[in-house]
Amino acid sequence: MKQKFYKYQGTGNDFVMIDNRQQNFDKNNAKLVADLCDRRFGIGGDGLILLENHNEYDFKMVYYNADGNESTMCGNGGRCLVAFAKQLGVISNKAVFEAIDGLHHAEIDGDIVRLQMQDVPVIDKKENHVFLDTGSPHHVQFEDAISDFDIKTKGAAIRYGAPYNEEGSNVNFVKKISNNAFRLRTYERGVEDETLSCGTGATAVAIAMHALNETKSHEIDLKVEGGELKVSFDVEDGIYKNVWLIGSANFVFEGEI
Repeated sequence: MKQKFYKYQGTGNDFVMIDNRQQNFDKNNAKLVADLCDRRFGIGGDGLILLENHNEYDFKMVYYNADGNESTMCGNGGRCLVAFAKQLGVISNKAVFEAIDGLHHAEIDGDIVRLQMQDVPVIDKKENHVFLDTGSPHHVQFEDAISDFDIKTKGAAIRYGAPYNEEGSNVNFVKKISNNAFRLRTYERGVEDETLSCGTGATAVAIAMHALNETKSHEIDLKVEGGELKVSFDVEDGIYKNVWLIGSANFVFEGEI
């Protein structure tokens, strides 16, 4: 059976996109998802995303990691899905959609997609790192030697170690560039390697840096391996609200497999 697909990327975070409004895709076939995401024997991607109909909102997002398992929220994936929905004619310039972590609002202007993320009420500050959930769990820590740091080895050790263990956490290594700009590299669980960009990770880093008083800005520039992202937010009584992840999302190619 042939499967029509589309490929999108957001600052190097790439995804296999499938229009599943007719419910033709086998959603319980983890091997199929993993095979499609395989970079040597399949299409290749950090994840696979289904666009589905929703009774109340513009569409529904169903996200799978490259290992074939359905996962928590993916910020760059959400931004790419908005661009995909526009290409399909499902939306024009604004969208409201449901993902695994709830509702998201989004706006698209050219190749720039602004995605509203969930509020973040808890920032857990530890001795040498910060942990928070921005739709997906994220460990954030500083690393000065970020350019030649062994992200895969160090990230995996933290991802599988205590206190995260089996469930695991995404791991972000951060270096401060200026008062409102930071560089980060992310090890993503489910991909089990570094990705060129992670939207929920960039969101986590921006909020963590503000919570640690490393910046007083409410609009943070994030330099990721695949480009640049921006995160803006408000803070009320220690709760981060009106959080927006902003960056490019681009169509790459389409085909059948």
